[in-house]
Amino acid sequence: MTTSILILLGFILFSGLIAASGIVFKPGTWYQGLTKPSWTPPNRAFPIVWSVLYLLIAISGWLVWRQAGFVIIPFGIFLGQMILNFLWSMLFFGRRRPDLAFLDITLLGLAIAVNILAFWPYSRTAAFLLVPYLAWVCVAAALNLKVWQLNRDRGTFA
Repeated sequence: MTTSILILLGFILFSGLIAASGIVFKPGTWYQGLTKPSWTPPNRAFPIVWSVLYLLIAISGWLVWRQAGFVIIPFGIFLGQMILNFLWSMLFFGRRRPDLAFLDITLLGLAIAVNILAFWPYSRTAAFLLVPYLAWVCVAAALNLKVWQLNRDRGTFA
């Protein structure tokens, strides 16, 4: 195998490890019992959408690596947004804290936007591959906020 393919597989593995937060911290009965807005996507949509997004994230990182190697600032931002991504599931589902999860996902959206800007000089394709991720995170942030608002007075949080 060439180094490039191994690095791509490394990016895919890394994205998969971040995605594992959704396996460790599952929605479960607590989430099912929450009041949600009418525009909430069906539960089956989340793993499909996130699987595609994690693949796009991995390819994006790989494209920048191919162009410039592991450049500290762009990949520092990349790592930061991936950590924020991982933390969201832990905060929302694990800790049952949509308030803290909303803060996290707001920071995540900003970090993704900065990541897009940081990747742009190295690979416009890599930057564009992060746009669907940012769009989905914006929808998820709005959903997070609405769920928090709809359930704030029910005492259903940790």
